[in-house]
Amino acid sequence: MLDKFKSVGQMAKLKGQYKRIEKSLKRHKVTIEEKNVLVTVSAGLEVDKIVVNGELQPVLVGVLNKAIKKAQKVAAKKSQVVAKDLFKTMGAGF
Repeated sequence: MLDKFKSVGQMAKLKGQYKRIEKSLKRHKVTIEEKNVLVTVSAGLEVDKIVVNGELQPVLVGVLNKAIKKAQKVAAKKSQVVAKDLFKTMGAGF
Protein backbone atom coordinates (compact mmCIF):
# COMPACT_ATOMS: atom_id res chain seq x y z
CA MET A 1 0.00 0.00 0.00
CA LEU A 2 2.81 2.42 0.83
CA ASP A 3 4.32 1.75 -2.59
CA LYS A 4 1.17 3.08 -4.21
CA PHE A 5 1.37 6.30 -2.18
CA LYS A 6 5.03 6.70 -3.12
CA SER A 7 4.13 6.21 -6.78
CA VAL A 8 1.36 8.81 -6.54
CA GLY A 9 3.79 11.24 -4.92
CA GLN A 10 6.40 10.60 -7.59
CA MET A 11 3.81 11.12 -10.33
CA ALA A 12 2.73 14.43 -8.78
CA LYS A 13 6.37 15.52 -8.59
CA LEU A 14 6.98 14.57 -12.23
CA LYS A 15 3.82 16.39 -13.30
CA GLY A 16 5.04 19.54 -11.55
CA GLN A 17 8.43 19.27 -13.24
CA TYR A 18 6.74 18.79 -16.60
CA LYS A 19 4.58 21.90 -16.10
CA ARG A 20 7.65 24.01 -15.23
CA ILE A 21 9.50 22.77 -18.31
CA GLU A 22 6.43 23.41 -20.48
CA LYS A 23 6.19 27.04 -19.23
CA SER A 24 9.90 27.54 -19.82
CA LEU A 25 9.63 26.23 -23.39
CA LYS A 26 6.73 28.58 -24.15
CA ARG A 27 8.79 31.57 -22.97
CA HIS A 28 11.82 30.70 -25.11
CA LYS A 29 11.35 32.16 -28.62
CA VAL A 30 13.22 31.48 -31.83
CA THR A 31 12.98 34.00 -34.65
CA ILE A 32 14.14 33.39 -38.22
CA GLU A 33 14.04 35.97 -40.98
CA GLU A 34 14.68 35.10 -44.60
CA LYS A 35 13.61 36.66 -47.90
CA ASN A 36 11.11 39.16 -46.41
CA VAL A 37 9.54 36.49 -44.17
CA LEU A 38 9.92 36.61 -40.40
CA VAL A 39 8.70 33.73 -38.22
CA THR A 40 8.79 33.52 -34.43
CA VAL A 41 8.13 30.16 -32.78
CA SER A 42 8.31 29.14 -29.14
CA ALA A 43 10.42 26.18 -28.07
CA GLY A 44 7.05 24.71 -27.08
CA LEU A 45 6.28 24.54 -30.84
CA GLU A 46 3.72 27.32 -30.96
CA VAL A 47 3.91 29.86 -33.79
CA ASP A 48 3.96 33.30 -32.20
CA LYS A 49 4.26 35.61 -35.18
CA ILE A 50 4.56 35.53 -38.96
CA VAL A 51 5.38 38.66 -40.96
CA VAL A 52 5.50 38.57 -44.77
CA ASN A 53 6.75 41.68 -46.60
CA GLY A 54 6.21 43.73 -43.44
CA GLU A 55 2.61 42.56 -42.91
CA LEU A 56 1.51 40.47 -39.95
CA GLN A 57 -0.21 37.21 -40.94
CA PRO A 58 -2.49 36.32 -38.00
CA VAL A 59 -4.64 33.89 -40.02
CA LEU A 60 -1.56 31.94 -41.05
CA VAL A 61 -0.38 31.85 -37.41
CA GLY A 62 -3.74 30.44 -36.30
CA VAL A 63 -3.92 27.82 -39.03
CA LEU A 64 -0.34 26.65 -38.43
CA ASN A 65 -0.93 26.39 -34.67
CA LYS A 66 -4.06 24.29 -35.26
CA ALA A 67 -2.13 22.00 -37.61
CA ILE A 68 0.75 21.66 -35.13
CA LYS A 69 -1.63 20.79 -32.27
CA LYS A 70 -3.37 18.18 -34.39
CA ALA A 71 -0.03 16.67 -35.44
CA GLN A 72 1.09 16.59 -31.79
CA LYS A 73 -2.09 14.74 -30.81
CA VAL A 74 -1.51 12.16 -33.54
CA ALA A 75 2.11 11.72 -32.43
CA ALA A 76 1.08 11.38 -28.77
CA LYS A 77 -1.56 8.79 -29.61
CA LYS A 78 0.89 6.72 -31.65
CA SER A 79 3.53 7.04 -28.92
CA GLN A 80 1.03 5.76 -26.33
CA VAL A 81 0.36 2.68 -28.46
CA VAL A 82 4.07 1.98 -28.81
CA ALA A 83 4.68 2.53 -25.08
CA LYS A 84 1.78 0.26 -24.19
CA ASP A 85 3.13 -2.48 -26.46
CA LEU A 86 6.60 -2.03 -24.99
CA PHE A 87 5.34 -2.38 -21.43
CA LYS A 88 3.33 -5.46 -22.40
CA THR A 89 6.44 -7.13 -23.81
CA MET A 90 8.26 -6.26 -20.59
CA GLY A 91 5.51 -7.93 -18.56
CA ALA A 92 4.05 -4.78 -16.98
CA GLY A 93 0.45 -5.03 -18.18
CA PHE A 94 -1.96 -2.10 -18.21
